[in-house]
Amino acid sequence: MTLLILMRHGQSMWNAADLFTGWVDVPLTPKGIDEARDGGRAIAHLPIDEVHVSTLIRAQMTAMIALSEHGGGKTPVFQYPTEVEDGMSDNETRMREWAQIRGEAGQDGVLPVHVAWQLNERMYGDLQGLNKQATRDKYGDEQVHVWRRSFDVPPPNGESLQLTAERTVPYLESTLIPAIDAGKNVFVAAHGNSLRSIIMHLDDLSEEDVLKLEVPTGVPIVYERTDDGFVRKETL
Repeated sequence: MTLLILMRHGQSMWNAADLFTGWVDVPLTPKGIDEARDGGRAIAHLPIDEVHVSTLIRAQMTAMIALSEHGGGKTPVFQYPTEVEDGMSDNETRMREWAQIRGEAGQDGVLPVHVAWQLNERMYGDLQGLNKQATRDKYGDEQVHVWRRSFDVPPPNGESLQLTAERTVPYLESTLIPAIDAGKNVFVAAHGNSLRSIIMHLDDLSEEDVLKLEVPTGVPIVYERTDDGFVRKETL
């Protein structure tokens, strides 16, 4: 049976500062680095054939640190499409042109890492950069809880979990599940709400159930592919 391994990034600098982060691109704290390392040790014995991360550095750091603890012997290599498209920045153009592996020897032992904006955290809109406690003081605990945990109520000018699921679930179904069904064990490093939307879909949670769903930082959640869908493994 093939596996889907999900891991929320370790503590970020804005997690530690109690700020709404969303798509703001901040790195891990030393604690977050330790969490990623511990998460990697927890899955070190599991096979991994393909990695998917968001565009945000905290998820990418988590994946690379976790994989540094993995015993698979493969080198994680970020994958870039070969096609250059009109309107691309110089950075994007150069990476597509110059980051390709040319020699056959370089292909051996590669662990492909795919970057997908669809796995990004929900966009918190006007809340991004605000202190969470100050926001609770201003709007009330209940309103902030609804913005953070409800299914269909977005923060001002931001995404709800429902809107987040409209990009994460299609990515799950079009990219992750086909890879798993092709026999690959897939590791995903992403964010609290992007993973909540995926778990909601995999576990068939109701809108009420997802209110109580918390995804801890740096803790792997492992699903096994079965004939009936996905089953969460209780022990690693």
